[in-house]
Formats: sequence, structure tokens, C-alpha cells
Amino acid sequence: MTRAVLLTLYGRAWCHLCDDMRAALEPLLTEFGAQVEVIDVDSDPVLEARYNDLVPVLVCDGVELCRYHFDEAQVRSALAARAALSS
Repeated sequence: MTRAVLLTLYGRAWCHLCDDMRAALEPLLTEFGAQVEVIDVDSDPVLEARYNDLVPVLVCDGVELCRYHFDEAQVRSALAARAALSS
């Protein structure tokens, strides 16, 4: 049994770009059987300082895939690479 890929989305509750990225990500989560953990940067001063003006930021295995706007090609490539490693 393979472990699902976990993406991390750093964002804010009141951020429309964060909402847009989450919505755009959903089809790829389904397609690749991946999961996303959404972290509100305002809940942690360290995260807020790191990501304040950059949100939303989508990360996979510590590697930033995109910020501000969803980059489907980049995310798809990362998920495909992870799927290839799992098989």
C-alpha cells in the first residue's frame, strides 16, 4: 500500500487567493490520490513572519511548488514524480 502524497498549503482564512488555490488544487488531489494540509500562517508568529506577503504557498516535501497563483503544470509534475517513486 502506498502512502498518499501530502501537500501543505500555507495561507490565511481571509485570503481569496488562498481559496482560489485550494479550489484549483482539488481536481489534482482526486486524480493523484493526494491530500492537502491547510495551515493558517496567522496562527503561528514564525509562519506569519516567513510567509506573510507570499501566501498562498503550496509545498510538497519541503519544496515550494507555487505561490500567489496555482501552477497546475508544476504541481502535476511534482505529483507525477511522487507517484512514479511510489510504484
